[in-house]
Amino acid sequence: MSKAIYAPPSGGDGGGAFPSPHRYEQSGELYVRCGRSGVLLPKLSLGFWHNFGGVDPYERSRAITHYAFDHGIVHFDLANNYGPPYGSAEETMGRLMDDDFRPYRDELFISSKAGYDMWPGPYGNWGSRKYLMASLDQSLKRMHLDYVDLFYSHRYDPLTPIEETLQTLVDIVRQGKALYIGISNWPVEELKKAHAYLKERDVPLLIYQAKLNMLNREPMEQGQLAFCEQEGIGFISFSPLAQGLLTNRYLNGIPEGSRMSRNTSLSQQTLTPELLRQLQTWNEEAHQEGRTLAGYALRWILSQKGVTSVLVGASSVEQLATNLNEIL
Repeated sequence: MSKAIYAPPSGGDGGGAFPSPHRYEQSGELYVRCGRSGVLLPKLSLGFWHNFGGVDPYERSRAITHYAFDHGIVHFDLANNYGPPYGSAEETMGRLMDDDFRPYRDELFISSKAGYDMWPGPYGNWGSRKYLMASLDQSLKRMHLDYVDLFYSHRYDPLTPIEETLQTLVDIVRQGKALYIGISNWPVEELKKAHAYLKERDVPLLIYQAKLNMLNREPMEQGQLAFCEQEGIGFISFSPLAQGLLTNRYLNGIPEGSRMSRNTSLSQQTLTPELLRQLQTWNEEAHQEGRTLAGYALRWILSQKGVTSVLVGASSVEQLATNLNEIL
């Protein structure tokens, strides 16, 4: 395999060739088998939900992905509408493939999804065959890929027959556009139906993705995590740090410039006095273990039976490095 040799972009971990020849030295500590499959995923996977869109500096995104790959984080998780604007995170992935990662495609595990709003009209949302097929074709073009390793139904569509959605996922694998299938944010009864349908057609469900963190335990309470563990389905958590709540950012209130101060995806009403006291208690417990609150929260998720990996976003190399060091 040919190697592109150059110094990492500004913000990387300094000097030397990319990729690091030492990137798999901690593989025994880093990788976890995904259910009862042949796939190993890193405990920490890199999510492109935020910080990789068209509004974000490309060289920063490049530095973060370089650091991830240099340290064995081979799973990059995307979706059709990640950005902003929609589609631009996948366009960033395509640029990264062309600039850096093409020689290492077979070392990467790249996922994308479709299910939420993507384009206007009746065929740009939810779970119809038309939407899923068209969306994946668009995603592959944006990412400059022939296939994705993993394709998800991003959410359950209660108005489309479940068989239509699931048969589309089967056909996507049989067409060679994805190697594995996942589902995300499906209710537990529909998860069970999906598992049975896909298993009968020899396209087993590889993984289930849902929000799981110390503040949101719905997959544990509603049964998805237990079902996945029982049936040999992997489980990956998104928003493991609750959009920054489970970090040191809000321990003393709402800092200027934070997501909560802008009252966008994290409302200021969220930080109640009771929640602040709980965060401070967890922070003290974390310090007793010699960890940050973020590390404490990540390790809590990974300690739950059946969990394969956590998806973390990163706005800097330093942030990703800190989270990775905390879990090893």
